[in-house]
Amino acid sequence: MLNLRKCALALASVTALAVPGIAAAEGMVGISMPTKTSARWIADGDNMVKQFQEAGYKTDLQYADDDIPNQLAQIENMITKGVNVLVIAAIDGTTLSNALANAKAADIKLIAYDRLIRDTPDIDYYATFDNFKVGVEQANTLVAGLKERYPDVKPWNVELFGGSPDDNNAFFFYDGAMSVLQPMIDSGEIAIPSGQTGMDKVGTLRWDPATAQARMDNILSANYTDKHVNGVLSPYDGLSIGILSSLKGVGYGSGDLKMPIVTGQDAELQSVKSIQAGEQYSTIFKDTRELAKVTVGMVNAMLKGEEPQVNDTKTYNNGVKVVPSFLLEPVPVTAANLKDVLVGSGYYTEDQLK
Repeated sequence: MLNLRKCALALASVTALAVPGIAAAEGMVGISMPTKTSARWIADGDNMVKQFQEAGYKTDLQYADDDIPNQLAQIENMITKGVNVLVIAAIDGTTLSNALANAKAADIKLIAYDRLIRDTPDIDYYATFDNFKVGVEQANTLVAGLKERYPDVKPWNVELFGGSPDDNNAFFFYDGAMSVLQPMIDSGEIAIPSGQTGMDKVGTLRWDPATAQARMDNILSANYTDKHVNGVLSPYDGLSIGILSSLKGVGYGSGDLKMPIVTGQDAELQSVKSIQAGEQYSTIFKDTRELAKVTVGMVNAMLKGEEPQVNDTKTYNNGVKVVPSFLLEPVPVTAANLKDVLVGSGYYTEDQLK
């Protein structure tokens, strides 16, 4: 399941997209990122600035601090500055239509980065990971961990957490996970003692760890006075840290009370160390260096009047159009392959994991 060959193939396929020797490229790229509260967005911004500048472009990188009006103002400011391309990871993928119409009127190329931007005809391309597969792999590692840690328990008591309802990816993550888990719920192998399923009940606005921790606290007090949690589907490492804090607060992971299997996503350093410590069970590695490489390749092609390379023209309908996309492969990570994947790829150093 934790297939390192997939990782190698994914990296190899993306390397083919790299566009070296663009030192003579001209133009400015505006990069709008949602927040600095997540380490992965800082890495995304840094990687894009580095690779765009190496390709000869000027960059304007802005973080919006999870404030929608702030992101809108930053995008409008980039339009006024005369950027040639906007690369946008939206806070709320439904709020940017007017700003993007202004950009298109100014002949600015538009790329949705990681998160699909909805309800607009003006997005040209979408660079992301296979988000449905992210959810599938999260569920696969959850089930593998349940079998490993609780081989004699049936049904397994599991609770479900979703991402932010204003992030299109959150639904793909959840649907991918449920494609694995729902048959097991239907067969009685997995129980959901809280009864909370569906993104309308399990979503976590703005991916906020404190919100996830508070919800886990409430679930535990209302449903687990006489039973044990065996697993928690968490779609993001930041939420996982909050969920783990809640679990540890009532004694899980100490004495005879085993730590439940808790998933995650983004291979953030705190969660990677948590996996090493035997707390969080898994995460999903999405190499932001490769996503930046794909995005640079798209920009190079568009500004030369060429068609960027894509590998998906069916999946991502934003409500107005199907946005041509390039999907990268996510890689599941547990303690078993953590160093091979994360240190072996150069994403982290041995010293960072100490």
